[in-house]
Amino acid sequence: MYEILLNMEMTLTQMATVAARAVFSSEEETQSSGSKGRTAFQWGGTISAIILLILNRTGRRSSIQTTLLVLYLFTSFPAVLFKNLRGQFGCWVAFIAVGANLFFPEIFPVSRFLLFVITPDWLADGLRDSIFGGVFCLIIGVLFVIMEIRGMGGCSNCECNSQCVCYCLSILLLSFFTILYLVLGPW
Repeated sequence: MYEILLNMEMTLTQMATVAARAVFSSEEETQSSGSKGRTAFQWGGTISAIILLILNRTGRRSSIQTTLLVLYLFTSFPAVLFKNLRGQFGCWVAFIAVGANLFFPEIFPVSRFLLFVITPDWLADGLRDSIFGGVFCLIIGVLFVIMEIRGMGGCSNCECNSQCVCYCLSILLLSFFTILYLVLGPW
């Protein structure tokens, strides 16, 4: 009797393993290369843009680069997090940020965060779900390369420090994920 139960348990385990493999393989087959490229663009591009934003705020403090990074983040922010920012949570954060900006305007620049909350749905979805969003992010990446070369004083005056290396690597990753999205996109 014990052997029968043991065989039955092994058979059920084997059936569960086969079923799990079938489910996961069908999910991988249904997920197209376009959605994989979009996912890589959203997460990789967002992480590299946040790193660039931190490096920009601790280094030169260029407002043009900060604005371009916020526009890049608006276009490439992961869909799950973007929906949360555009919902009730984002409205409350925007309200608190505007209140903090009234008392401490140098510390809390609000105008860039409000872009995530108040942009109309048709514009946000049109920019994020079309090829125009990828081209827009590619243009931002090219502008960053040009601004970095100008900021260094040209290619001949390049001094290499850790912040410069991190900055260049983040710009390279930003451009890589954008190009990957444009190449693998479902256009």
